[in-house]
Amino acid sequence: MFKTSLAVALATLLCSAQALAEPILIKFSHVVAEDTPKGKGALMFKRLAEERLAGKVQVEVYPDSTLFGDADELQALRDNKVQLLAPSLSKFEQYTTQLQVFDLPFLFDDLEAVKRFQKREKSRELLRSMASHGIYGLAYWNNGMKQLSATRALHTPADAAGLAFRIQPSEILEQQFARVGASSLRLPFAETRAALQAGRVQGAENTWSNLASQQLGALQPYVTETDHGVLSYMLVSNSGFWTSIPYQIRVQLEAIIDEVTLAVNSEAEALNARDRQRLTAAGSQLVSLSGEQRAAWRAAMQPLWQEYEGRIGSDVLRAAQTVNRR
Repeated sequence: MFKTSLAVALATLLCSAQALAEPILIKFSHVVAEDTPKGKGALMFKRLAEERLAGKVQVEVYPDSTLFGDADELQALRDNKVQLLAPSLSKFEQYTTQLQVFDLPFLFDDLEAVKRFQKREKSRELLRSMASHGIYGLAYWNNGMKQLSATRALHTPADAAGLAFRIQPSEILEQQFARVGASSLRLPFAETRAALQAGRVQGAENTWSNLASQQLGALQPYVTETDHGVLSYMLVSNSGFWTSIPYQIRVQLEAIIDEVTLAVNSEAEALNARDRQRLTAAGSQLVSLSGEQRAAWRAAMQPLWQEYEGRIGSDVLRAAQTVNRR
């Protein structure tokens, strides 16, 4: 009896040792190209994690929706079929309404204000706002401020009336365009170009780098420099998976994520500045708003702040408003 118990115990220890020897597999799926800030960030995370935690962590990166696409990636994360994603903040609407603060038009004066807010405690709390759904927020990755592009020049809100705009899956973004007499169509980013070619939409809102990477300038030659909203991603993991990682390894991974986040955000800013110049050099017609014109756009859309304050939370909205300096 003793020998049998001892054999069972030794076998259990051996299995445990073998399990510990297996590297932790992290599948990182995203929907953009590898030469984008997000794509480069995923590859940088893989490189640093496998260098610094050699034999302990293995990272597989799946770009361009090769593993999961916009429509199914978050459910795949919740099912632990993938362990890291970086969806845009608009994609989390069904799991928390608090993150809708990032969709409110003209809430942030510029990207610096966004970055200040993301460092505030209230914003850090939002990373954990989806814990009850098994989604664990790790960091904010910024893509930049959004501009309006269309098949005709948009100087005033009235110029957008009657146009259809491609949007991310966000109720606020639908209401944003409804406020200026336009309609909207929820489409995956990868389908934007085809929708423009087919005439299903006549405009969109994107960062400079997204406009350039998808070569949208030829299909909607007018770009109005509005900086009316921010396009940011949240790096997320499966809650059960992430918290099950041994503490020492998890601490090192989170330090790597902090390092990668700085690189991603810096890369995005540089890319947007470069692509703004590339688009104008390639023939895109840049519409620069006067102070009065920008104020008209802001006045048309700002009522959404009050309309969604109850869903987002007055404390979150107040914290976001205080980061503006002008």
